[in-house]
Amino acid sequence: MSLGLRILLLIAILVAVVSRTLWVCEEKQEANYFSVGKEWKPEPLPAVENAKGPECYDYDPNGGGPYAGYSDGRILKWVEDERRWIEFAFSSPNNEGCGGAHDHAHMEHICGRPLGIRFNQSSGDLYIADAYLGLLKVGPKGGIATVIANESNGIPFKFTNGLDVDPHSRIIYFTDSSSKFDRRKFFTSFLTRDHSGRLMKYDPETNKVTVLLNNLAFPNGVLLSEDGNFIFVVESLKLRVLKYWIKTEKVGIVEVFVQLQGVPDNIHKSPRGGYWVALYLKNDYTIKLIQQNPAIGIIWSKLPIDPMKIFALLNKYFRKNPGMGVRLNEKGEIVEQFFDENIGNLKEIMEKDGHVWVGSVDLPVATRYKI
Repeated sequence: MSLGLRILLLIAILVAVVSRTLWVCEEKQEANYFSVGKEWKPEPLPAVENAKGPECYDYDPNGGGPYAGYSDGRILKWVEDERRWIEFAFSSPNNEGCGGAHDHAHMEHICGRPLGIRFNQSSGDLYIADAYLGLLKVGPKGGIATVIANESNGIPFKFTNGLDVDPHSRIIYFTDSSSKFDRRKFFTSFLTRDHSGRLMKYDPETNKVTVLLNNLAFPNGVLLSEDGNFIFVVESLKLRVLKYWIKTEKVGIVEVFVQLQGVPDNIHKSPRGGYWVALYLKNDYTIKLIQQNPAIGIIWSKLPIDPMKIFALLNKYFRKNPGMGVRLNEKGEIVEQFFDENIGNLKEIMEKDGHVWVGSVDLPVATRYKI
């Protein structure tokens, strides 16, 4: 190994060790933010064979479900009476070899990876934001999804992520988290402080995609307000949720709704009021160090080792990253917290009928908690 590579590796190790040391020092200070409140206990649910990572949830117009997107490109439906998951749809027509006991990450670009799903509550059509395949649609009976958009202004979607559907106009609002990096390189996007993400809308009447916002730092979850006047957009790399106004005299204005103490992912309405935001990572000193010192991230991204593997090792040996989420009121204030130290890297929290469903790329099965 050359001297230069040895230096780069040494820097990466030092970052990990320093971050772990500082994290231990601040652990007690941050405990109240993440663990105040009741103890959350999961209900045992059957696992999905040879798949993991329920990333996203939604219910059909008849209240059936939830439906969830999994690592092998399938959309599965939970049947409560039968206590099991059944196949509903596939992101990709090329799904041969997608299932089975193997690392699905190597096949995601072929099989697809659903990161956001929303039903049109009038037509029953399911819209899918697939990380690799773009914006997709499947009918009420399921089956193979159809690509309805995969580029805008000549720029292909690189990392389609979150979406929501306007129930009146049927317009779909969705994010492309990066124009440079796909899902397999999301940590490189973070390390290099990538600001190439976009918020867009798709009009099914004209089949046209319009870019609403450019230069976003990993835009993620999307949620249309109840009155349809603005859109919540999660900007993960800046640890915040934005409000983008699409109606009223504020149209076109962007406001910061809330700044969080963790890396936010998806956002959902709560039937009890406010909004659930899943926190994928705790904002510990690893995150702070990289955000405040861009050179560290750039050096780290150029190591001869896949940054994702380093990230996985950090999570396993150096960083304690429990399952976290917050429920916010209309002012962006925290009114409830979700915390389970036995799971981590939460991507989704959705509340329905007195339960919350949580999703994580690391979980082998969707997990449900009684409120």
